[in-house]
Amino acid sequence: MRTQDADQGRRRLLKFMAAAAATAGAALWGFLPARARQAFAERFPTRTVERSTFRFDPAHGEVVWSSGRRERYELLLDGLVETPVRLGYAQLRALPQVRRRADFHCVEGWSVTDAPWGGVSFAELFDRVRLAKQARYAVFHSLGQTDPVGGLTHYVESLPLADLLNPELGALLALELDGAPLTDARGAPARVISPFDMAYKSIKFVTRVEFTEAAVPGWWTRANPIYPVRAPVEPHRLRTPDPRLR
Repeated sequence: MRTQDADQGRRRLLKFMAAAAATAGAALWGFLPARARQAFAERFPTRTVERSTFRFDPAHGEVVWSSGRRERYELLLDGLVETPVRLGYAQLRALPQVRRRADFHCVEGWSVTDAPWGGVSFAELFDRVRLAKQARYAVFHSLGQTDPVGGLTHYVESLPLADLLNPELGALLALELDGAPLTDARGAPARVISPFDMAYKSIKFVTRVEFTEAAVPGWWTRANPIYPVRAPVEPHRLRTPDPRLR
């Protein structure tokens, strides 16, 4: 009897411990998302060359300038297109949204792994316009001003349409990071994410996409000529091989 009582006592103790562990685990799980977001933010440095003259209000889809003036954000699609198109922030959010985890590699040598982006695929976005046959590149223009470099006063980057439309490369126009609208530090209201290219190609604060026949050297390349227009991540830094190198 004593042995049986002892066994029953041990079973009750184990059940209690299991229940306590489950309760503690559930309580800790409630804190994990916020902690994870904080940890993610801490390992994602902020780099920008734009002057701090504006912020973005996602609730109203408006750019707020330092003077207090507010204006509706619009993304202009123009250049080698049949008819230019303007899309407001709410219209971009109403398009089919995709979520992708992608690594982010800076020329300074640091990387952020598994960044959880959300936004619009370029195939979906570019379907809003009829492109001319000679269109080969998308030139992205940023809101705000930078120091003048090579004739540019705002950040510009160009990427081949073939890359942007290749599903294996996973590029997108990001509107979210970690399940929330992009912050100003991360490039609100919209930024390019091109996972297999160096981060200077992932232009922030996108306000215009100009379709062209040829590549355009971007602000970073003009300011730092050692960095080329084509900027694939070095293979040794990639966890997944670049599909373009097959």
